Amino acid sequence: MYEYIKGVIKHIYPSYVVLESNNIGYKVLMANPFRFSDNLHNEETVYIYHDVKQDAMNLFGFASMQEKNLFLKLINVSGIGPKSALAILANEDHSGFIKAVEEENKTYLTKFPGVGKKTAAQIVLDLKGKLQEFDTSEINLFPTETSTADLNNDAFEEAMEALLALGYTQRDVKKVRKQIDMKTELTTDGYIREALSKLMKK
Repeated sequence: MYEYIKGVIKHIYPSYVVLESNNIGYKVLMANPFRFSDNLHNEETVYIYHDVKQDAMNLFGFASMQEKNLFLKLINVSGIGPKSALAILANEDHSGFIKAVEEENKTYLTKFPGVGKKTAAQIVLDLKGKLQEFDTSEINLFPTETSTADLNNDAFEEAMEALLALGYTQRDVKKVRKQIDMKTELTTDGYIREALSKLMKK
């Protein structure tokens, strides 16, 4: 129904942004909403997938068509729902994901929340040889350097809430809390990327 919405990022929450277009605020679920922190109150083009179910309608948003198309590939895999697909997209190492699929590395794939051994095998079965079209330099939308901010526990707590929203367990979050150096001043997006990097190495 929607290809994209061009509007102003009005609010950012752990699992979604509010995108205002023509005086309507759209709740748009995203893999990592805090990547738009520097663009708060700016006009952005967000590519949209409109998910319609019997008991709910949701808008999922992406910063590029490449990211949206990878999401569509993922949700067509049996056992992968939109939430699990977002958790995979939230990790900046999309090249690592694609390599894991091509090399049938199911152990790597099961590190994502909601992906067990059976689902990992299904991902390999359905997607192996079908991801060459994706230029990971375009899908990886995170900056190469983490921007700094005033040391702010709010940013760290927002990052932990975002991990829970992606489907990581309280146990995962508790473990990664201990691994992140709080002396390092990071933005919320920076803490999320740091945490995801450590979770994928567990």
